[in-house]
Amino acid sequence: MGLPAHLAESLSMPEQHEYLRRAFSRRGLLRGSAIAAGTALAGSTAGIARASTPAQTPTLITRTATADVDGSLVAPFGRHLAYGADPGSQMRVSWQVPLPVRNPFVRIGRSPLDLSHRMTAEVRDLFTPAGIGKSADIDQYYLHATLDNLSPDTTYYYGVGHDGFDPADPGAAHTVYSFTTAPKAHSTRPFSFTAFGDQNPSYTSIGLNALVQAQNPAFHLHAGDICYAEETGHGLPADASNYDARQWDSFLAQIEPLATRVPWMVAFGNHDMESWYSPNGYGGNEARFTLPGNGPDPATIPGVYSFVHGNVAVVSVDANDVSYEIPANFGYTGGKQTAWLDRRLGELRARTDIDFVVVFHHHCAFSTTSSHASEGGVREQWVPLYEKHQVDLVINGHNHVYERTDPVVQDKAVRPLPIGGTHTPSRGGVVYVTAGAGGESVYSFPVPDSYEGNEARVDSVPTYWTGEDGKVTENVDWSRVRYTGYSFIRVDIAPAAPGRTTTLTVRALAATGTEVDRFTVSRTAAR
Repeated sequence: MGLPAHLAESLSMPEQHEYLRRAFSRRGLLRGSAIAAGTALAGSTAGIARASTPAQTPTLITRTATADVDGSLVAPFGRHLAYGADPGSQMRVSWQVPLPVRNPFVRIGRSPLDLSHRMTAEVRDLFTPAGIGKSADIDQYYLHATLDNLSPDTTYYYGVGHDGFDPADPGAAHTVYSFTTAPKAHSTRPFSFTAFGDQNPSYTSIGLNALVQAQNPAFHLHAGDICYAEETGHGLPADASNYDARQWDSFLAQIEPLATRVPWMVAFGNHDMESWYSPNGYGGNEARFTLPGNGPDPATIPGVYSFVHGNVAVVSVDANDVSYEIPANFGYTGGKQTAWLDRRLGELRARTDIDFVVVFHHHCAFSTTSSHASEGGVREQWVPLYEKHQVDLVINGHNHVYERTDPVVQDKAVRPLPIGGTHTPSRGGVVYVTAGAGGESVYSFPVPDSYEGNEARVDSVPTYWTGEDGKVTENVDWSRVRYTGYSFIRVDIAPAAPGRTTTLTVRALAATGTEVDRFTVSRTAAR
C-alpha cells in the first residue's frame, strides 16, 4: 500500500510522511533516547572519546537493544567513518549489526596491539514495516561512537564490538582498522581527497571504490543519491513498488573496505528522501550516519555542515531545499540554510588558515545532460553566493556523467579553462564539476563528449534549466569537458608558506584509471 500517484505528486514531504504514518502503524514503537554515558579514560589518550546524543527527528527510534542470540555469533559490518566539525580532533565511528547486541563499544589506541581504551556506543534501531518497500518487517541496527579530543595528524587504531565479540581478542585481530586525523592549521603537508555522486551497490561501484581507495585520499565526498534504496527519486512515499531498505545493508558493506579508514562525508540527494522515517525524509539517514552538527539547525536540517582539513574548507548543503525540478522538500528550511550558507562562506573566506573553499551538493547549477541538466533553484539562490565569496570549486552529482565548466559568472563563461589549464579565482568566476558517474547508469549529452585525448570543443551547447515555471531552453558557452563513462575526481592540494603559491589540482579519472580531465586552482597563501 502506498500513496496514490495523484496525491504523491502534490504533497510535500511532511504530508507524505503523515499519510504513511497513518496508513502503517506499529504497536509498541519505542521512542526516546537510550544514550549511554562515555567512560572516563586514563593515560596518554585520556578523554579522546565519549558517546553523545544525536540530533533527533520526531520519529527516529532510538533504543537499547537486548540480545536473544549469543553475541559471539553476531558479526559487525558496514563500518564507516565521518569527521566531526573539527577533523583534527574529532572522528565518528559507525557500523551495523544484523541482530540486537548487548553493550556495543569501540576500542581505540595508538597501536593495534594496545586497544585498552573502551568507549560505549549508541544504538539506533531503524524499523521499516511490511508494506513500506519490498521486504517484510525489518529492523536495522546502526551503532555510533563519538571520538573527541584526538590529536591532530595522528594515526589511531580501532575496533568495534559488543558482549561476546571483542576486537582485542587474538582471533579478531583482522577486525582492527586505523584512521589518521587531519593536520594542524598551517601545515604544508600535501594531501588529496576524492569525490563522486550517484552510487548504488553494483559490480561497477565495487570496482570504482577500489580505484578510489588506491588514491589514498584523506577523506571522500559523496555528492548525494547515496544508494538508491528509494528508486523513484521524486520524494514519493516509500511503497512496495520501489523502496528497499536492505539496499543500505549492501551499500554499507560495499564501502566498508574504504570507509573503515577514510571519512565518508555525504550530502543528501533526491533519492535520499525517504518519507516513512521522518517529516523531512531524512530520519533514515540520521540513523545511518553521524555527520558534523554545525549547520543552521542540526535537529531539523541534517546533512548541512562544514569542516576544515588543512588549508581547505568543505561545505555540504542540501539542494532538495531549493530544487524546482523535484520540489518535495522545496523551501523546507524556511530560508535558514541559504542564510547560513552566506554567513558560513563569509566566515571561512575570512580565516587566515584557509586558502580554498569547496562546496558540494547534489543538484547541479550547471550541466548540459539530456536528463536533469541544470537546477534553476541552485542558480537563483546559491550561485550568487559562490560568486560573492569566490568559492574555488563546486562539486555536484545528480547528472550521471562527468562535466566541467569554464569559470562562470552570471551564467556565462568569463574565460576559457582548457584541459591542463589554471584558474585564478581572483580574476573572477567559479568552476563547477559534475561528478555523478559514481556507479548508477550513465546519462548522455546533446553534443559529443569532449575530454582529455578526445577533445571535440563546441562553442554552444543546447540544453535547459528547470525553473519555477518548468524547463527553460538555453544555449550555453560554459561546457568545457564532457565524459559519459563511469568516473570520479581526485583533488590534490599543495599547501604553501605565506606569500607562496598554493594549488588545488582536480583530476577526473575514468573507471579504467585513465585521466579524462585536469585543471588547477591557484592562490597565494595569505597565512
